[in-house]
Amino acid sequence: MGLALGSGSARGWAHIGVIRALEKAGVRPDIVTGTSIGALVGAAYAAGELDRLESWVLGLGLGDVVRFADVSLSGGVVKGDRLMEFFRRHSQDRPLDQLAMPFAAVATSLATGTEVWLRQGSTLEAVRASIALPGLFTPVRWEGALLVDGGLVNPIPVSLARAMGADIVIAVDLGSDILGRRFRADAEPPAPPGPIRDWMHKLQENLGALVPARTPEEPAMPSVFDVLSACIDIVQVRIARSRMAGEPPDVVIAPRLARLRLVDFHRAKEAIEEGHRAVERAAHNLALLDGFEM
Repeated sequence: MGLALGSGSARGWAHIGVIRALEKAGVRPDIVTGTSIGALVGAAYAAGELDRLESWVLGLGLGDVVRFADVSLSGGVVKGDRLMEFFRRHSQDRPLDQLAMPFAAVATSLATGTEVWLRQGSTLEAVRASIALPGLFTPVRWEGALLVDGGLVNPIPVSLARAMGADIVIAVDLGSDILGRRFRADAEPPAPPGPIRDWMHKLQENLGALVPARTPEEPAMPSVFDVLSACIDIVQVRIARSRMAGEPPDVVIAPRLARLRLVDFHRAKEAIEEGHRAVERAAHNLALLDGFEM
C-alpha cells in the first residue's frame, strides 16, 4: 500500500496529522511518495524522524519563519539554505534507498519541464529540490540539471507510488477547497514573512509608476504575493485534478485548508488537526479497502 503526499506549501503540515490518524486506525503504508512539502514530511516519516519533525513544526513561530527566509534575488526570493542547514543539524542525511521505508520524491527539470523521480542520492538534497517552488525558493542542481518544485508536473504523486509497486494508493490532496476562496471579501490579507514582505513592497512601489492610479471607488488590487500564491494554487490544483483523473488513487484524503496562506508555516497546529479530521471524513472509503478495518 502506498501513500502519496501532495504539494501545498504550509498546508503540508496536515500530512503529519493524516499519518498519525492513519496509524491510529491501523493503516500503515509500505511505500511513501511526496511532492514539495509532501516530500519533506514523507522523507521524515520514511526515515523514522516524524516525531522530531512534528515537535519542531509545532514550536514554530512567525519569527522563526522570518529567520529562515534568507532573501535572494538570484533564482528565487528565498534561497532555502538556512532551512536546509537546520535539517542537516537535526537529522541524519541518509541515502534515499537506505531509509527505513521505500520513499521517493518528485521534482521538475527547469530546462525541459520533465518530471524527475528522485529515488537515489541524498535525502535532504532530494527534498530541497522537490520544494524549490519557483519564485520563492532557488532551483537545485542535481546531477547536472536544475530542478524545481515537483508540483509543477505532479502535485500528488500517485503514479510514482504505483511505479514503486503499490497496488493500493491513498492520496492526500491539499488543494481540494482552495479555488474560489482566495479573494473573497472576508478573506484574511496575506502575511508573508518580514524579508519577503519588504521585498514585495519595494517591487510594488517600483511597479506603481507603471500602473494607472485607481479611483477611490475601486477596490484595492491584491498584493504581488497574494497574486503569486493564488497562481501557484491554480496551476497545481488544475494539474492535480488532471493527473488524478488519469491515474486515480484508491482513496483521496482532502484536508480543508484554504484559510492557510503559502508561508503560514507557523500555523502547524491547526493544519495537523485538520489532517486528523480529514482522515475521519474518509474513514468509510478507507474501510472499503481490502484488508483494512477502521
